[in-house]
Amino acid sequence: MTKLWKSLLASPVVLTMMLVMNASVVAGETPDNGNINETEKHPKDKLMAQVTSVSQLSDVQPTDWAFQALQSLIERYGCIAGYPNGTYRGNRALTRYEFAAGLNACLDRVNELIATATAELVNKQDLATLQKLQEEFAAELATLRGRVDALEAKAAELEANQFSTTTKLQGEVVAAITDVFGGNTVNDVDVEDNNTTFGARVRVEFVTSFTGNDTLFTRLQANNIVNPELGTPEGSLFFAGEDGNSDVLLDALWYQFPLTKSTEVIAIANAGAADDLTDTINIFDGDGSLGALSTFGTRNAIYYQVEGAGLGITQQFGDAVSVSLGYLGSSPNNPSLGNGVFNGPYGALAQLTIKPSDRLSFGFTYINAYNQELNAGSTRANPRSFFNSNFDFDLDGESDELNVPFSSNSYGFQASIGLSEKFVIGGWVGYTNARNLSTQGGRIDRGDLDIWTWAVTLGFPDLGKKGSLAGIVFGMEPKVTGSSINEISRDRDTSYHIEAFYQYQVTENIAITPGVIWLTAPDHNSNNDDVLIGALRTTFSF
Repeated sequence: MTKLWKSLLASPVVLTMMLVMNASVVAGETPDNGNINETEKHPKDKLMAQVTSVSQLSDVQPTDWAFQALQSLIERYGCIAGYPNGTYRGNRALTRYEFAAGLNACLDRVNELIATATAELVNKQDLATLQKLQEEFAAELATLRGRVDALEAKAAELEANQFSTTTKLQGEVVAAITDVFGGNTVNDVDVEDNNTTFGARVRVEFVTSFTGNDTLFTRLQANNIVNPELGTPEGSLFFAGEDGNSDVLLDALWYQFPLTKSTEVIAIANAGAADDLTDTINIFDGDGSLGALSTFGTRNAIYYQVEGAGLGITQQFGDAVSVSLGYLGSSPNNPSLGNGVFNGPYGALAQLTIKPSDRLSFGFTYINAYNQELNAGSTRANPRSFFNSNFDFDLDGESDELNVPFSSNSYGFQASIGLSEKFVIGGWVGYTNARNLSTQGGRIDRGDLDIWTWAVTLGFPDLGKKGSLAGIVFGMEPKVTGSSINEISRDRDTSYHIEAFYQYQVTENIAITPGVIWLTAPDHNSNNDDVLIGALRTTFSF
């Protein structure tokens, strides 16, 4: 009996039946569904009638390419059915219901033949037909066999060398040469004393998924790149580290999962930032690896007030609108006074993102922060840094760092408009109202700061080579336009940030980005000499 089944499966009966029932597809003809009503689309509602002769099918002619095959299936095996109106409709696409009905009829006939031990189930004509089919499709079968063999070999290699069944290992190396040109002093700092430097930022990332829809992201980082000493937070490089040591640290750890089909939740345990919570609406935001070179050119400065550990949620409303909410604390693991999840520095973000099309993006952002600075702009625009760098405060006979807590409310608008596939104009504007909450023993006046920032960006994707990106950033880093704190005066002058870079995609895994940053009147002070920063960044990804 087993040999009989094998013979039947090797027979062209079932194969020919499939070819016939899919005649419109094999012949390359367009299915004619114009006259098919809903009942005919679903044969479970109106069954097809069994036929015993091909002549019973009014729309089948001897000149049809599959006539002989159809005649054989009907008259020899009796397992082809037509529609109740006496038609076969061979040029129409086969539905799953029709396939099930036809296959069931043939299998019933096969079982009947087996039960009655009918002779010559596989005759010379069947073998000849099978041989003819094999010869006709020999090239296709050989190609398919080669592809299957190659796929099996590749799958075996991947399985033998895979890092993990749930985790993907990836990483990058950012190597940068930097130098400062022009200018003598900025805020009494000798800018010309900066030497040419070379450093690297290395990241190793583990991307894990347990369900296929969630992501556990773990990143280790070592970074010895140091920002040039300019006497102002302006012009800082986004890919630079804080202290220049090469220690390997846990740089990021978060878990993202879908709460519903339209709701994403992210839990961040370490080193989270605003771009983990929402879209920063800037094609230059490459997290220091790609895109803009500077901190200012990467994203609206108000975003830098959101960093640390916490939670975020994004609710999608259709394809074009989403709302993101997030809370990140900078010292959630520190139990001491003035720290922790809720008593330490934090940033709380809410953003409405609108994307009418792939080329248009708009973001409306609100951020409430405590003891979080903008990390860009003038010294005055970063209040805690200003106090700590401009006062030698003595409370107990020793020089102490000032503890002047600030709260702030920031409002931002970001836009990116693709005028064509190779030209994108964008920019942002941000306003921050920062309030001094402490009098430092009555010696520091309470008050508010009004801080503004803006930028216009021009992007040229795929310039020169696919994957490359040229960019220009022109704007004003955060500037204090008004102050009611006696110790902090407003910035009297205006400094402009002008940045140009060209990210050339050498290969899929290597990008080289030369660029320059020109600061006019650094620190929003016309008494300071202009500064020109040059950088050559090379990014290796794997």
